[in-house]
Amino acid sequence: MPSQKAIRRFYKPALFLLCVIPALPAIHSLAALVANSFNSSVSELIVSSISFWKFSRSADPIARLLHEQGEWALRFLVITLAVTPVRFITGQAWLLNFRRMLGLFGFTYVLLHFLIWLSLDQGFYWAGIGADIAKRPFITIGVAALLLLIPLAVTSTNKMMRRLGTRWHKLHRLIYLIVPLGVWHFYWLVKKDVTEPLIYAAITAFLLGYRYWRASKRKQAAAIQPTSLH
Repeated sequence: MPSQKAIRRFYKPALFLLCVIPALPAIHSLAALVANSFNSSVSELIVSSISFWKFSRSADPIARLLHEQGEWALRFLVITLAVTPVRFITGQAWLLNFRRMLGLFGFTYVLLHFLIWLSLDQGFYWAGIGADIAKRPFITIGVAALLLLIPLAVTSTNKMMRRLGTRWHKLHRLIYLIVPLGVWHFYWLVKKDVTEPLIYAAITAFLLGYRYWRASKRKQAAAIQPTSLH
């Protein structure tokens, strides 16, 4: 098991850099949109900024960027959900050191996915955005997942953990709802080949099932222990 010093000085910075890489195309496109919005048309800016990252080979570069950032969001949320089960299965408790960072990156990528849709896809057309959220179920579910993630991100600090006490653990159980919502959002978004959403659904079902099974075993052990003392 790596020492806490090695985790803090090497493993966490390395993981941070790896987690940032998939966001670079989105960050570049959004930054270019803000910096140059007064110098060129939005459509020209979007095409030029995305083509820098070679997204222009797609028939719809914005849709591709939106899809890829959304899938990275789902990946990070599933990985965050997997940390505790993997820790128990492998006995590697040091993996818990990365759970918070992975969860925050999950939130960051969900937020990026939403901002790309809001700006590059919808062009901040608020009337259309409101109508889409209300009338298109997969967007409604996606926005709901983002809203549920916000309190988890806000309360991710050690100070908030101490302040909330046992309520912190109850609040962060929302991840058990958020990840299925993300999978559901992806499933409804895909119109033809649903193989990928079903893979995520199977992984999520296994992770949640494992947690339920382990919690049930703990309750059984707690119920048996007092009677064994008599």
